[in-house]
Amino acid sequence: MEFQHIPNENTRKELGDVDGLTEEKVDKVVEGFLEDVKENLIQVNGWPTNFSAYFVSKAAVNAFTRVLAMKYPNIAINSVGPGYVKTDINHNTGVLTVEEGAKSPVMLALMPEGGPSGLFFDKTKVSTF
Repeated sequence: MEFQHIPNENTRKELGDVDGLTEEKVDKVVEGFLEDVKENLIQVNGWPTNFSAYFVSKAAVNAFTRVLAMKYPNIAINSVGPGYVKTDINHNTGVLTVEEGAKSPVMLALMPEGGPSGLFFDKTKVSTF
């Protein structure tokens, strides 16, 4: 889901490489983004122009989820997008209540042992990264 907001195809490939993804590769992508922010090269180098830090950080968290899930196979490690929740960060313009937004992270936290790992959930459904 969050990878779709990254226009740079090489970055999408790097973060989407399930088998070859490492902490170092995720760090390299984030460091490249930060350097481009400092040099005012966001648009030139194919980063999202609107809410760029938000989308890049979400993509990095989702990629890092996969890395951690591979590194710790006995622990269920997933990421979740709870939806557009009414919170202070969006001046309460979200469409979901805080209680509705909490449903998906709580569902993941309460999954039985041996549940899915290394996945991204859009609300309560498995989704693509």
